[in-house]
Amino acid sequence: MTRGYDFVPEDERDRLLRYLAAVVAARPAPVHTTVAFNAVYFGYDLGGDGYGSSPLRLDDFPEITFGECVPALPVGAMVCIATGSDPLYAEIVYREGAHPELGALGDVPAWVSGAPVGAVGPGRPGDGTARRRELLVPDLHAFGPALSLSPAQLHRLRTRRRWINEDGHVVVDVCYPSREASRSDDLTAYADHLLTTAREQLLSPFVPVSLAELVGSTRDDDLRAGLLGLLDTVRGVLLAGDELRMWGHYAMTRASLSECWRDTGPLGGDDLRCLAAAVERAANPAKRRYGLTSPVTAYTAVGPRLRAFPGAAERLRGVGYAAAVCRANVTLADVVQRDSEQGLFGNGSRVTLDDAFEGGGVWRTHHPGETEPAGNPLIPAGRGWASTTGETSDADAMPEAEPASEQMLEPVDLPLADDALLGPAELLRPDAESIAWRAPLRLAHLRHGRLPLHPDAAAALHRSHGRRCSVHLELSHHGAVLAASEAVQAVTAELDDTAGHLAGVAWPESFFPGLMLEVSWPRGGLVIRVATTRLQEPVRDGDRLIGHCFDPRVLTREGAPGSDRHGDTAAGLGPRQLVMRTVRRCGLLTLDGHALMDRSVLSRAVYGHRPAAAQTAALETAVVELLAEGLLEPALGSLDIWGRPHFPARTGERAIPLIGYRPAWPRVISPWGGTDPGGGALRGIQFVPGHLRRLRPGCSPSHAQRVAFREYCRRLGKADGWELPEGYTFVTEHTRGR
Repeated sequence: MTRGYDFVPEDERDRLLRYLAAVVAARPAPVHTTVAFNAVYFGYDLGGDGYGSSPLRLDDFPEITFGECVPALPVGAMVCIATGSDPLYAEIVYREGAHPELGALGDVPAWVSGAPVGAVGPGRPGDGTARRRELLVPDLHAFGPALSLSPAQLHRLRTRRRWINEDGHVVVDVCYPSREASRSDDLTAYADHLLTTAREQLLSPFVPVSLAELVGSTRDDDLRAGLLGLLDTVRGVLLAGDELRMWGHYAMTRASLSECWRDTGPLGGDDLRCLAAAVERAANPAKRRYGLTSPVTAYTAVGPRLRAFPGAAERLRGVGYAAAVCRANVTLADVVQRDSEQGLFGNGSRVTLDDAFEGGGVWRTHHPGETEPAGNPLIPAGRGWASTTGETSDADAMPEAEPASEQMLEPVDLPLADDALLGPAELLRPDAESIAWRAPLRLAHLRHGRLPLHPDAAAALHRSHGRRCSVHLELSHHGAVLAASEAVQAVTAELDDTAGHLAGVAWPESFFPGLMLEVSWPRGGLVIRVATTRLQEPVRDGDRLIGHCFDPRVLTREGAPGSDRHGDTAAGLGPRQLVMRTVRRCGLLTLDGHALMDRSVLSRAVYGHRPAAAQTAALETAVVELLAEGLLEPALGSLDIWGRPHFPARTGERAIPLIGYRPAWPRVISPWGGTDPGGGALRGIQFVPGHLRRLRPGCSPSHAQRVAFREYCRRLGKADGWELPEGYTFVTEHTRGR
């Protein structure tokens, strides 16, 4: 599951879905993806105790004192709210923008919808300060009755309005480290929170299975990759649940939605239908003389608009507010999809979602709607802010008029700029008896059955055996059994004074670009030996299980989509594969296999020229999807005066956005079937990491298990908390049959 939803077996997905569906049904608020992750990772009890029955250490929670300006708190953050008396433990289950310009009836000034953080007025982005007012909805009962305040205590806190307002919510000014940070998606923001502010909580040895144990490392890069993979798995499972509905990252049961629509009370079906009708008619044109009408645009924020319904105040207290806002947005989305043509209704108005965050969601109604370009009405376009700056929003952007922009081009493969620098041979042992060197296997070697020789060996062979001779090649693939025809081969050495190679090599199917080869030639002989070196622990690269040492730079460049021993071409690849192939082949390459590319030149790098608008749009959509899934990462670089990109960004150079491929090579704890990714020899064997287990009343852990838990803590880098929590024992890692 640390690798993402696509890598999880179907039966494991079903097990996870059954549990998460029960969590969504049990919790009163819609369950965000990060909250669902918390339930799985930290252990949420469905019997009523919530996280209170898990062995979480409350001392690991960050203590938050709400004041005029606080650091950003993502949905899913577990906090201890300092109240001046008893601590208030809570889980943040919902957040939205709470701009002071939002009207009491949900009316929103155009410039607020889609405005960047720190904007101070129409077309005025501000001085660069990344500050925004937000409303946070904490679940004050997430840790069970034993850790919840009494109704009287909560009433007193609400009345004072010092730490929470009268609805049990928190309205604060949030200070982001940068505007880029404020634009992070929810999953990335939560991963950043867990790896920094809540790091002790994330790596706690008291959770069911620590992330460090799952990824086999405490390095930040490995932890981040594993954490994003787990979040992707949870997100995919929630989306796959037939009994669940999603609004953004928030999951609700279909049963609860149906019950709400049947309800005739406040914020029930009648009020939601009234809301949908009001949004549709919000831009009804004003009649003028001779029947002329003027264009009208209206912006409606869902959260404030719901407060205007009679009797809604009590329904909007606590986590009920999050449930009401999500249900209202789902209703509006259903009406737009059912009763309109890409947002264009029969009355001539076009209704679209313009801002998904501010005020619980800002919906834009424009008349006449047919004058605007059509598009997906549920993708936030930010037209409100764009209309006050003179800029064109992403939804309204039109391609430049350029002849080449209308040509449907075929992808091209630019030559690798650093081809000559990849995989140089490293001389290991030149002596009187033999010459030994090490070099990675290249894609061209695999495709053409060749093996380059070190210049010293080629020159010596040329002097003793001429320009062409027959050689015995002995292959040894450590930990694997090769066929006899592969283990010993008769090949041809083609030589000159300075270079040479072996031709006619039949490379085994398990060999791949980047595999590190150690080659030795006993002087004077006609035998060349090639061996691989086994890794202590296998790693994965996509669908490939790697058990031997490799060069990450070569694997990044030559293991891209469309490249294998049967061909090396971009022809026939879809937009996602084209993006990944181009970034891996053309991006700035680091020693550990990272590749970073100027995002603005992607389409030209893929097609060689500026392609048709549809092709450019498809690539950009693919980039957005890959970034959201964590397969690509955003970065900031710079461009020098010669147009060359640099990373990290250099002082004095123009900053540019980069997209980066970060190879994710998580350790494979116990491969299914040894070196066979399909799982032959070890099928049915499952690795179980070390974990805590609740004891029956009256039982206590043995001394051996206490010692094993201390050692487990040391492996996780835990400097404290050596003792097992009360009522638990430690189960050491082991394998078991299914």
